[in-house]
Amino acid sequence: MAKFQGGGTKSSTGTEVKNAIMTGVSYMLPFVIAGAVIMGIARIGASMYGIDNIWDASHEQAASLVVQMLHKFDGFGGLALSLMLPIVAGYISFAIANKPGIAPGMVGGLLASNLGTGFLGALAAGFVAGYVVRLLTAKVKLPRSLASAGPIFILPVGGTLLTCIIMAFVIGTPLAALNRGMEAWLLAMSGTNKIILAAVVGGMVGFDLGGPVNKAAVTTAMALLASGIYDPNTAAQVAIIIPPIGLGVASLIWKHRFPESLQEAGKASTLMGLIGVSEGAIPFALANPKIIVINVVGTATGAAMAVGLGAVNHAPISGFYGWLAVDGWPIYILSIAVGSAIVALGSLLVFRQSNITNTKEEKAVAPAPKFKVSR
Repeated sequence: MAKFQGGGTKSSTGTEVKNAIMTGVSYMLPFVIAGAVIMGIARIGASMYGIDNIWDASHEQAASLVVQMLHKFDGFGGLALSLMLPIVAGYISFAIANKPGIAPGMVGGLLASNLGTGFLGALAAGFVAGYVVRLLTAKVKLPRSLASAGPIFILPVGGTLLTCIIMAFVIGTPLAALNRGMEAWLLAMSGTNKIILAAVVGGMVGFDLGGPVNKAAVTTAMALLASGIYDPNTAAQVAIIIPPIGLGVASLIWKHRFPESLQEAGKASTLMGLIGVSEGAIPFALANPKIIVINVVGTATGAAMAVGLGAVNHAPISGFYGWLAVDGWPIYILSIAVGSAIVALGSLLVFRQSNITNTKEEKAVAPAPKFKVSR
C-alpha cells in the first residue's frame, strides 16, 4: 500500500494560518491590480467623453466605437476582480495542502461567492479545502499500482466534493447570515455615522501598520467589499498609505529632523506608500512610538474626509495605480494628501534632531523593510 504526497511541512498552527492567509493574498493581488488598472483606464477614458457610468450595459450599443471599447475594458477589469475570492481560497488551500489543494480551494471560493458569504466565506473555504485535502492525503491508502492516481483523482475529486458539502450545508448559511447582518448595519449608517465609521477604520489601520488591529480593520473592509459595501474599504485603502507617504516625505523635506537611519528608511517608505505597503512607516514607529498618535490622527482624518466627501474605492487596492479608478478620484487623492500632510507636519513635533543622536546602535535599529518575490 502506498500513500500519495499532498501536504507541506509542519509548523505551528498560528504560523501556518498566518502564512496561508498571506499566500492567498499575495496570489490574489495581481488579479486585483490588473482588474483595477484596466477598469481605471476604461473609466478615465470614459470621463473624457463625459461618461461616469461606463459599466452600464447601455454603452455596449453606443454610437462611438471608442465608448464600446471602453465599456468592454471595464468588463475585462471586472472579470479579473471577480476571480478574487476563488484565487484567495485556492491559494490558502495550496499553502496548506500543496498543489492538490488548489482545485478544491478555488471551487470552494467560487461557491462562497455564490452563497453570498463574501470574503470571510472565501477564507473559510480555503482552510476547509486545505485541511480536507491534507486529511485525505494522510488517511487514504492505495495499492502502489494506483498511487499515482491519488494526486490527480482522489484528492481533487474527494477534496472538492467534501469542501462543497461543508460549505453548503455547515458553515455557508451562518457566514452568509453574518455577512447580511454586517451589510444591514452598514447600509443603515448614513451622514455623520458613516464618517465616524470611516474615521474608526482609518485609525485602526494607522495604529499598528500591518499588525493585528490593522489586519482586523482591513479584513472586515474586504469582507464587506465582496458584498458591495464600499465605504469601509475606501477608508481602509486611504489609511494604508498615509503614514508611509507622510513620514517618508517629512524625512526627505526636513532631513535635519531625522537621524541618518530614518533618512534612508524614508526613501523606501515613500515608495512603499505609493504602492500600498503600510509597513514602510514601521522604522519610524520603532524609533519613536509617539508617532503612532500622529499616524492615527492622520489616517482617521484622511479616511473620514474621503468617505464624507463621496469618494468610493471599489477594489481592495491602495497603490497609486488604482487611484484614478476610484469614483470621485480628485477627492480621494486630496484626502490622501491631507492625511499625509497631517502625518508629515505632526512628525516635526515628535522627531527632533537635537533629541536623537546618530549612534551606531541607532543606525542598526529598524532597518527599512524589504519585500521579496516568493513562490
